[in-house]
Amino acid sequence: MAAVKEFSVEEKLASLVKLQKIDSKLDEFQILKGELPLEVSDLEDEIAGLHARKNRVEEEINGITEFIESKKEAIKEAEALYKKYDKQSSSVKNNREFEAISKEMEMQQLEMKLAEKHIKDANEEIAEKAKLLEIAKKNIATKEGVLNHKKEELEKIIADTEKEETQFRKKSAAARKDVEERLLYSYDRIRKSYRNGLAVVPVDRDACGGCFNAVPPQKQSEIRLHKKVMVCENCGRILVDADLNENVNVK
Repeated sequence: MAAVKEFSVEEKLASLVKLQKIDSKLDEFQILKGELPLEVSDLEDEIAGLHARKNRVEEEINGITEFIESKKEAIKEAEALYKKYDKQSSSVKNNREFEAISKEMEMQQLEMKLAEKHIKDANEEIAEKAKLLEIAKKNIATKEGVLNHKKEELEKIIADTEKEETQFRKKSAAARKDVEERLLYSYDRIRKSYRNGLAVVPVDRDACGGCFNAVPPQKQSEIRLHKKVMVCENCGRILVDADLNENVNVK
């Protein structure tokens, strides 16, 4: 059975420094993109919502239009019945029949007036819906213009950096394999805790390179010995000496 190679603390720290430098380079690519990916995503969601609103208004207008057509048909039917009863009124035999026909004629007149009122109200509602539809269309056009501009910006940045970013992603994946699992877990946890993504920092001018809190001389001496992994008492970042940090190069 092959022996598992034991890495020294210095080698473990060097692996962490290498991973940090690679990931910091990847962070630079994200900084270049800035808020654009999030802005593009938000705009796409907003435009989808505006389209849904526009479609809903169009459906409402179609529904009202169908209602108007049904009322127009009702008017035609009422007019036809009115004419029919009017014709019958000339040949009634008694007052009772005349009153019955007269009531039917009045009923059809009321039906026509009511249908005309419904049509008038519906046309007013369509006019209001048409205004909302126009506003929705203008909003969509405006937002789509902004979205296209931001997409062009983002696509240009991606085109300029994609090849290099892909290379560094591969380097990061390879570098992670060289880091002890326990240290990798701590590294990822610390990275997520800080916006600048710095989990491994050098001691610079007697201070932590992450939070700039002073590092006591005795602790600095221990860090330079590479006997154990040391962390900043203030921010919890992993500390390395400046020489080790400078000696680890990432192309």
